[in-house]
Amino acid sequence: MKRNWFVILVSLLTLLAVTLAGCGGGGGGASTEAGLPKLTKKDKYKVGFSQVESNNPWRLAQTASMQEEAAKRGYELVYTDAAGSEAKQIADVDSMIAQKVDLIFLAPRSEKPLAQAVLKAKAAGIPVILLDRNVDQTIAKPGQDYIGFIGSDFIEEGQRAAEWLVNATGGKATIIELQGTVGSSPAIDRKKGFDDFIKDKPDMKVVASETGDFARDKGRQVMETLLQAHPDVTAVYAHNDEMAIGAIAALEAAGKVPGKDVIIVSIDGSKDALQAIIDGKLGATVECNPRFGPKAFDTLEAYANGEQIPAKIINPDKFYDSSNAAAEIANAY
Repeated sequence: MKRNWFVILVSLLTLLAVTLAGCGGGGGGASTEAGLPKLTKKDKYKVGFSQVESNNPWRLAQTASMQEEAAKRGYELVYTDAAGSEAKQIADVDSMIAQKVDLIFLAPRSEKPLAQAVLKAKAAGIPVILLDRNVDQTIAKPGQDYIGFIGSDFIEEGQRAAEWLVNATGGKATIIELQGTVGSSPAIDRKKGFDDFIKDKPDMKVVASETGDFARDKGRQVMETLLQAHPDVTAVYAHNDEMAIGAIAALEAAGKVPGKDVIIVSIDGSKDALQAIIDGKLGATVECNPRFGPKAFDTLEAYANGEQIPAKIINPDKFYDSSNAAAEIANAY
């Protein structure tokens, strides 16, 4: 009889060990297959922030906002920069899991590979909040695999850019589109929003659409190539200001006058873009607010308090053109 009890006890202990191993050892708390990891309420947190890259003013402004807010609240921020590499960003998330951070803020480079990183964090018992870009929701679901997404409505940004361009051109334009990073949610949605708005306007023709990877120099290079194939272009839609500024340089090098020969609209609302509007080279830009810090950490604390977090928290975005660029430039990043 004693032997039977001994066998039962060993079996129970083994089952408990397997269960605990499956839950992981992250700082956020235990995770279950069906639900999100918990976040224990406490005065100070150790928080991860996985940034995708730091090659443009928007990313630098976002990082500064996160770092400043963490310091203001006395939290330890484990910061990483993936330098535009999906593989490095996945490794960065793995490192944060190993360091047992309480929560991870993730700005994913692309939707599918980083969805797997979200699932890894969940399995380790660490909750994740996505910033400014989303992941593939067929792989990882908000409210189940990660807390939610904080950012802009990228489809609406594309629609607002298209609406301005239609009005500025009288509904007739030969357009080159400079897309953002392939597979990223802003590139996918900004294209969709723009395309949806002009689909019933046959004189608004996108004759070329290629990625400039959200980078100024890449945008310039792509624009130089596309100009050779489409010298009759009359408008440019760039998924961000950096590529728009690169396109301006390419147009000027080709002997065209940006703002006159070719009208340009973009997205982000950077200081350089507002100056280009003031100079008459850029027509308009839809703001994509990079100052995530306060909202991100407020959301962390709300989650720790047991509050229900929406799947999407949308940042309000302004719109800049010749009517307000001079007045707003001092507030731009």
